[in-house]
Amino acid sequence: MPGTDRGPAVPQDGAGPGRRLTRRKLLAAGGLAAGGAIGAAALRGCGEAAASPAVPFHGPQQAGILTPRQHHVRLAAFDLGTRTDRGRAAALLLRWTTAAEHLTRGEPVPAALEPPGSRAADTGALADSGPARLTLTFGLGPAFFDRTGLTAARPEALAPLPAFPEDQLDPARGGGDLLVQIGADDAFVTTHVLRTLRRLAHGEAQLRWAMTGFTAADGRRNLMGQVDGTNNPEPARALVSAPDAPAWLTGGSYVVIRRIRMLLDHWDALPPAHREQALGRRASDGAPLTGGGERTPVDLAAARPDGVPVIATNAHIRLAAPTSNNGATMVRRSWSYHDGHRADGTPDAGLLFTAWQPDPRTGFVPVQQRLSRGDALGRYLVHEASAVFAVPGGIRRPGTYVAQSLLEA
Repeated sequence: MPGTDRGPAVPQDGAGPGRRLTRRKLLAAGGLAAGGAIGAAALRGCGEAAASPAVPFHGPQQAGILTPRQHHVRLAAFDLGTRTDRGRAAALLLRWTTAAEHLTRGEPVPAALEPPGSRAADTGALADSGPARLTLTFGLGPAFFDRTGLTAARPEALAPLPAFPEDQLDPARGGGDLLVQIGADDAFVTTHVLRTLRRLAHGEAQLRWAMTGFTAADGRRNLMGQVDGTNNPEPARALVSAPDAPAWLTGGSYVVIRRIRMLLDHWDALPPAHREQALGRRASDGAPLTGGGERTPVDLAAARPDGVPVIATNAHIRLAAPTSNNGATMVRRSWSYHDGHRADGTPDAGLLFTAWQPDPRTGFVPVQQRLSRGDALGRYLVHEASAVFAVPGGIRRPGTYVAQSLLEA
């Protein structure tokens, strides 16, 4: 049934129906000898992290959801290969998980993790970088379940997003079977980690798209000059907590990713008052136009003496407010991007919008549907790429891997 983590047992290494996957078999499928070069040292816990800042890898949630946002991100999606079945996908996720345990501690990836047929190896490029608050967060796209024979286990909440008016989506830069979010305070680290994961996916998955983002030094403003992320709900509101959630998703989340190009040349030419009216907040400190400070609740009922609403009827904060969307909320963890200039000379720049929630159908979708019907800020935005992923719960101990209970059910 949809929403469960049960499925047929996967034949592995000649095993017949009904045989369960084991760690030994998965390691063998990935070209590793269980108990060999990985050993206890290669799978030790995060308590032995290097002295430089490290984010614990193991826990009830994957790091990168509740973790304070880092200064740099690499978002990447992979598509499984044509020969990659459920068992091979499990071996890939075990390989990635094991590599992530090392990378987040600032350690090189053991040679034993290199996939069969790969002639490359870790170059030691991160030897002087330290952990840099590195986090790796893995997600599963809708097609992942079909490709691995787990269609019946795909959660109903992982439905494809509906089309929204004015979208100009490039399919090549959206979707994907597997998501990896790589966050760190060092762009060199995020770049090298993506190269590493791509190498470790040799023969099993191909990079579909990758996007690079960054934050301001204080992490507050986007390229439009706005204070971003104000009035975010508590981060824990992003987590799946439904009692009927499958075991592999408990403590996890859903993430919607949108690449949103900002029409910065047009935006910059607007009078400051016009920009503030479009958003509904002051540019100087992010406070609502109804007064107070950045965290002051907006008074959507406030009106000027002539009866005109202080917050315009098409202002972004009015249309996006939970009270305007039957209480719908999302935890926004977004980064800016700037990829040079387009052929017409305008900046190819904007926001890598990531919205975390327990169900996109009651979070992102209703809010975006309302915004698409007249948001004043939307006149200066172009939605160019889109994807949605289910993000499994955390890896609680060494030797296990992301989505294990799903893939070995």
